[in-house]
Amino acid sequence: MLFNDLQVKWSQRQVLTPVIDRARRFRANEDGNLTIFSITLFMLMMMIGGVAVDMMRFENNRVALQNTLDRSTLAAAAMTQKRTPTTVVEDYFLKAGLSSYLTNVTVTQGISFRNVKAKAAAVTETPFLATVGVNSLAATGWSEAEQRINNIEISMVLDVSGSMASNNKITNLKNAAKEFVDTVLLTDTEKKISIAIVPFNGQVNMTQTFRSKFNATNNPNVANMNCFDLPASAYTTLEMSTSAPMSMTANADTLSSTSTAVGFLSPTNSQALQDPSNVWCKPSTKNVIVPPTNVISELKNVIDGLEATGATSINAGMKWGTSLLDSSMKSLFTNMIGLGQMPPELASRPAFYADTDSMKVVILMTDGEHWAEERVQEAYKSGNSPIYRSNGDGNVSVRHTTGRPATAGANEYYVPHQNKWLAAPWNSGGGVTQQTWPQVWARHRTSFVAWQYYAMPLGTTNSTRSTQYNNAMAMFRLQTPTSTMNSQLQSLCTQARAKGVVIYTIAFEAPTAGQTELQACASAPSYYFDADGLQISTAFRAIASNISQLRLK
Repeated sequence: MLFNDLQVKWSQRQVLTPVIDRARRFRANEDGNLTIFSITLFMLMMMIGGVAVDMMRFENNRVALQNTLDRSTLAAAAMTQKRTPTTVVEDYFLKAGLSSYLTNVTVTQGISFRNVKAKAAAVTETPFLATVGVNSLAATGWSEAEQRINNIEISMVLDVSGSMASNNKITNLKNAAKEFVDTVLLTDTEKKISIAIVPFNGQVNMTQTFRSKFNATNNPNVANMNCFDLPASAYTTLEMSTSAPMSMTANADTLSSTSTAVGFLSPTNSQALQDPSNVWCKPSTKNVIVPPTNVISELKNVIDGLEATGATSINAGMKWGTSLLDSSMKSLFTNMIGLGQMPPELASRPAFYADTDSMKVVILMTDGEHWAEERVQEAYKSGNSPIYRSNGDGNVSVRHTTGRPATAGANEYYVPHQNKWLAAPWNSGGGVTQQTWPQVWARHRTSFVAWQYYAMPLGTTNSTRSTQYNNAMAMFRLQTPTSTMNSQLQSLCTQARAKGVVIYTIAFEAPTAGQTELQACASAPSYYFDADGLQISTAFRAIASNISQLRLK
């Protein structure tokens, strides 16, 4: 039995041993485990890599979106940008191939600032993240850019012609202008805004101190009469030279008429004497240029003192208004600051046009239209005239070396009060004094001199006297047609706008012709105001409300 049992156990062992060995080998063999681990690890790496690809694509889209937002809003907010801000932003997105992602553009702007906000959103499909339920990622972005102008230079060009005396216009102007000064300067705690005032009528007058900064010629030597007869070339540029000769306006009445009856008219007759109200440059200590300042009391005192008198030369007012903003005035302003005649914080004025941190503004107001400008011809502003005055009775004689009638013979001196020719000047005793042209114009109107001292002695018939009179007036007087004055005004407006000067215009109960010129001059249709009565205050408020929004960033 024992043998049999051993035989059976041995047989079982023979049978089980291969099975046990295989089991041992299977247990010891790790090939299967490595394969499963490798597959699992590979799948995990693929998933992580896919997620990374999804995230990378998302981040690329987000960065591209944000960069385009930032670049486009910066470009659109530039005050020098000519295209509309929205168009600029849309163009940037179009060129970046992201047009479909732009969702909103908001623009806020005023005279001294421009703010542009833009929003965009892009959806990135995520095929790998989709395996965990994230089908897409949304990249949203926004950007805001703003440019504000820190330094503002304003020229207020104000009509003070005679017509402003009617309908309380000059009073309404004063109230509106003073309110404007308060609104703009009271909020300017950083002293970054300056205001200049240019009152104009038939001319633009200035203080003697201001006039002394220029190379003035033909000085009429009349107190508080400091106007320049600007040449036509002055309207082809915004500059105002302080070194080039500037001919001053004569103390003359070229406008008043006289009696053209055949016969002697006494030099003391009212139709012979100068009419001071018709002198083109009216002596004044009130209607004068005020250089840039930020002193409110000074500006308001000047505005309160404005007086309505004279004709209307809008072109001259605009010329001085724009010149006070031109860098050609730098040396003059520096000199005035050194003398304590301008605030020291305005030392950088006028800024160069290319200075992006500065803005220049003209406010041009008129209640009229151009009145044909008159001036004395240069040759008759100074020097001796051919007119001699007797020191005794005051009667005169006029020397004519050519063009005399045959009845004069060799005599060259015509004596009006005796209607005869003499070989020497009329002398009633005490000698005679040759008159200078300034002396003649200070006493007599131009028309009287042309008729009594030229037409009467040199003409022998109504026709020839008329011709002699017209010739003499053309010799003495230069007239500028209103059409030329209109062209000069528009030339200045065009030049100023091209330099970035912002032009506001106010037609204050002005006729159609005046309205037309101001509409054409303004920087944009919305910068033109047609005001009646108290509406002028509304116009100035609208302008001031934009400027008062200026704040340093």
